[in-house]
Amino acid sequence: MAGAPLSDGVVALRHWAESDVDEIVSCLDGDEEIGRWLDLIPQPYTRDDALEFVRGIGKESFAVTDAASGRLLGSIGVRWNEQRDVAEIGYWLRAGERGRGAMGRALALATAFAFDQGAARIQLRTAVGNDASRRVAERAGFALEGVLRAAHYSVRLGRRGDWAMYSLPDEL
Repeated sequence: MAGAPLSDGVVALRHWAESDVDEIVSCLDGDEEIGRWLDLIPQPYTRDDALEFVRGIGKESFAVTDAASGRLLGSIGVRWNEQRDVAEIGYWLRAGERGRGAMGRALALATAFAFDQGAARIQLRTAVGNDASRRVAERAGFALEGVLRAAHYSVRLGRRGDWAMYSLPDEL
């Protein structure tokens, strides 16, 4: 993705900009579902948090937007292993847009991007109880490989949690 966004005509993925900061705060601050499932996103979420996010992300983390209006819907990112042959995708969507198919479309775009960049495998992890996120992965063709028991510690919950591991090999 050089300068132009990736788009399917309904959603578009574009690079983040500092001009997105206030809208990121609007999306994340106080969102109970974000707070419940994504413990690396601070709550409350401040403008300083958003600035740190925008300034610290790589070129393969994208704003998910409505293709027609440009309205910010969420975020999707691709992280690579050291050999740059395995990509891991993570995502979130603002509250009012969940359940409408936007993240499935964004995941399809990010998956195509990762394969175009040379991924032999694409994976994603989601909390076992995060049924909505799991449905997004499954509808996009990701296969459940298994559950990583006690794979991460949640400061917010004060306990270890399980991740469902999904993958999409390159032969699809």
